[in-house]
Order: sequence, then structure tokens, then C-alpha cells
Amino acid sequence: MVIEYCLADKAGKYNRKERGGRGGFLNYNAMNEPFEKDEDRIASIVVDCALRVHKELGPGLLESSYEICLAYELRKAGLSIEVQKGLPIIYANIKLDAGYRIDILAEQKVIIELKSVETLNNIHIAQMLTYLKLSKCKLGILLNFNVSYLKNGGIRRIANGL
Repeated sequence: MVIEYCLADKAGKYNRKERGGRGGFLNYNAMNEPFEKDEDRIASIVVDCALRVHKELGPGLLESSYEICLAYELRKAGLSIEVQKGLPIIYANIKLDAGYRIDILAEQKVIIELKSVETLNNIHIAQMLTYLKLSKCKLGILLNFNVSYLKNGGIRRIANGL
């Protein structure tokens, strides 16, 4: 089961939707139009590569180990990626380096955040939503490799402003 979170509504609650299986997620924005195919294609490749990495390495390693292996798989799959990309804040028309770093940015469109924690918490979702807002990307994929089966709770698809 993949759970998708969208930016908080005016009441401050996250909009949560459940989607079945990898092939079953197609997000719609307020105009009821599907995501661009590029983002869906990228997301599908990311999930496939993450499943391969998790199958090979299993749970329990450091986040950096999964990051290196996933970056290798994504490049092998033909995606253009940037690892540990700095994400500045624009304040008063000045670009400031606040220390934010995106784990992996795929095709300049999809943010991939890796975790190796017991469970994903709201703070991890909030972090991804912040990255999506600052980068103006539409889609983020949050991966927790510290689970027995990545398909069961280790993948979160998070949408920005849809």
C-alpha cells in the first residue's frame, strides 16, 4: 500500500490518500488533470530501483549506503540525478544557504528522500513537503529502507499542491 500526502489544507491537516500498488497511483490536481507522464515515469523507475536495492541489501544499513546504491541504479536506469543537492531559501529576494540538502533529485522533477528509521513520522513528511515547496517540484518519494518489505510501509509518495 502506498500512502500519498499533499500539502496541508487551511486547517493545517495533511490531505491523505491511499493508493493500491505501484501501478495504481495516479494523482490528480484541483483541475482533475493527471500528473505529467514524466513524473509518473520517473516515480515508477525510482520505486523499481529502490525495490532492487532493498532486495539486495535488506534493512539495517546506514542511509548513506542505500543512497549510493540507489543513485547507481537510477543512473543505470537512464535517469539524470543529482545527489545531496543544496536547497537554498529565498528571503527578501536574497538566496540564503540554510543547510537543506535533497538526498536525490531525479530529472530536476522528483525529490527522493531516503531514511533508515524504525518508522516514518510526520516530521519526515513535513521535511519532504518543505523541500517540495522550496524547490517548486510537484512530486516527492520518501523511502524508508529499515523495513522488512519495502512495499509494506517503506514507500510514501508525496504531492505538492495537487
